[in-house]
Amino acid sequence: MLDSMNADELDARWRAYLESWAIPPEILAKAPADPWGHSPARFGARTDRAMVEADSGPTTARLAEVLPGSVLDVGAGTGAASLPLRDRVTSLTAVDSSPAMLAELLVRADKLGIPTTVVEGRWPDVAGSVGRADAAVAAHVVYNVPDLAAFLRALNGHARRRVVIELTHRHPMSWLNPLWEQVHGVRRPVRPIAEDAVSLADALGFDVRVEEREAPLERFGTIEELAASACHRLCLDPSRAAEIAETAQQLGMWPVPRDRWVTIWWDVE
Repeated sequence: MLDSMNADELDARWRAYLESWAIPPEILAKAPADPWGHSPARFGARTDRAMVEADSGPTTARLAEVLPGSVLDVGAGTGAASLPLRDRVTSLTAVDSSPAMLAELLVRADKLGIPTTVVEGRWPDVAGSVGRADAAVAAHVVYNVPDLAAFLRALNGHARRRVVIELTHRHPMSWLNPLWEQVHGVRRPVRPIAEDAVSLADALGFDVRVEEREAPLERFGTIEELAASACHRLCLDPSRAAEIAETAQQLGMWPVPRDRWVTIWWDVE
């Protein structure tokens, strides 16, 4: 599309970009908790909100266009991408590496009466044990995927009608970059960005369409939430939250601007 590199080169470049986001070992060694970890409870609250507040964004719209039918949700978390379409999902297969996330998803799917199969593991490692679905969706997961070409090919191979991918325009941890430099003296990377994923999907031969919008959700409701999250991601003790909140304000980081969300989709031939 915008890049003359072939798919192998673009895949290698994506992998190198992600590797550059590794936290320096001397900082990681002092982390009181896994700085890359996510809270199933917080994800569950977002899913509950998504099921109550109708979303007319492109990811939901492009999925709805090829439903009713079965859905494969990869990197499903607690189901924020698939469960809001409950009236159109005839069956759901949810893949995630976190058993706690899948447990939260199952609770909600059972209440909604959606026949659901959960598969614990990383995609595409577990793709061989997953059947095809009418639509495949992967929302806010590709920045965790070093081998993106294999990930996309497996999604395409498991979808009968359409593949839909949602991601932030920039790496989801980019908002922390000023704090990384202020607190640790570490400059964080700029890439990968959504355009890199689009270029790779296009080089793989998929008829890629792209839509972008402002994120429908604020990242944080209060500066205290921001500070707690920043301490976690920066490998700091939670007791430094007040200091981090003050630093964030001094750096002009509050309120945090909304992300840009990008939807990448294509129809399966």
